[in-house]
Amino acid sequence: MTSAAASPVPAADPAASDPSAGPAGGHREGPGRVLITGGSSGLGAAVAEAVVAAGGTPVVLDIKAPDAGHAFVEVDLADTRAAEAAVAQASEQIGGLDAVVTAAGIDRCGRLVDVDAGEWERVIAVNLLGTAAIVRAALPELESRRGKVVTVSSTLGVKAVSDATAYCASKFGVVGFTRALAAETAGSVGVTLLIPGGMWTHFFDDRPDQYKPGADAKLNDPAQTADAVLYALTRPPGSEVRELVVTSSEEGSYP
Repeated sequence: MTSAAASPVPAADPAASDPSAGPAGGHREGPGRVLITGGSSGLGAAVAEAVVAAGGTPVVLDIKAPDAGHAFVEVDLADTRAAEAAVAQASEQIGGLDAVVTAAGIDRCGRLVDVDAGEWERVIAVNLLGTAAIVRAALPELESRRGKVVTVSSTLGVKAVSDATAYCASKFGVVGFTRALAAETAGSVGVTLLIPGGMWTHFFDDRPDQYKPGADAKLNDPAQTADAVLYALTRPPGSEVRELVVTSSEEGSYP
């Protein structure tokens, strides 16, 4: 009979089988309690549904309530101080936070000289500054329980195109922010950068016709992208998905 000391397989840690174990337990069951910005539509709504299906609890931060009836805090992410306050409200609503997914995003297409300056800057405020504000406010709580952050950039955060200066600037910024955050929080928070391609959502609805995808466009189902987010959210402590690129097999903007 081989003794435990001599065995090449380490003895089991009793905490590892305890779903309530802290960081040392190395154990995660389901996504837990997840704050989702932009969770009332598009990818955010798909992530909320995936969280529920996996036994988790979503809380949505958005400018309108989700049709699915999830816990909800109304906030305009362009107001970064309000966004920070909304994180505290969201955490209180669902009894704490285990993860954050920053899926909110807006766009204003057109040549730089043709896009209203206020609208251009609002894209930066929502997509980049709002993302940073949400993560900043949630970080102390996430660090206390070795939580997860998934930020949402875009294929246009790694490949620039004409008539998209605001969107590209904001999404390139999210890439840099997330990579720096991963370095800063290594070992205490799991950080994932999601780079999705185009999806069939209402994101394109308010664009001028020339910037809308055609009926034959090759776009992804947001539910499939949400599945990838869920995978990142459910990695055990010590194992992380640092970056994910999820696109249609015929995505035109990547690589």
